[in-house]
This record gives sequence, C-alpha cells and structure tokens, in this order.
Amino acid sequence: MAKRDPEMVEFQSALLRSIDLAQRGEYAAVHTPAMIAARKRGRPVGSTKANAKVAVKLRLDPDVLTVLRATGAGWQTRVNTMLRERFAL
Repeated sequence: MAKRDPEMVEFQSALLRSIDLAQRGEYAAVHTPAMIAARKRGRPVGSTKANAKVAVKLRLDPDVLTVLRATGAGWQTRVNTMLRERFAL
C-alpha cells in the first residue's frame, strides 16, 4: 500500500471541513436552484434616489469644454450648479 502525501491528506481534510461548514451555513451559503430563482434582479428597493440625475448628450464648443475641464474633477457638477443658479431652480 502506497504512503499518502501529508500535504494531500491535510488538503482533503480542510476541504471536507469547508464543505461541512458551507452545508450548515456557518461559513458560506449553499445556493439551491429554488433560492436562486427566488432572488429578484436589480437594485434593492429604496437604494436609488427618487430624483436621480439624467444622462444627456450636450454639444459644446471645443474652447468652452476645454475651459470647463481645466477646472478639474467635478466640472460636470459645477456646470449643473451654474445652470441651476442661472435659471433659479
């Protein structure tokens, strides 16, 4: 009878312990087909803002865009603020 590799014995033992913990739900959940089917797609209810911003395509002159981008990160938010102030929203 061949001698078993001690590393392989330890690996097998650890793997069996891990599977046992997962099946009992102590370490990781075991997802059955029924659990997967019951899961709803998309974001959880209430996790998105009611008045979320809308993406638009806006065409600007190159020199205007260069100046806006030169103000650094967050220039789109600053443009939004400028428009809001200009139109008193």
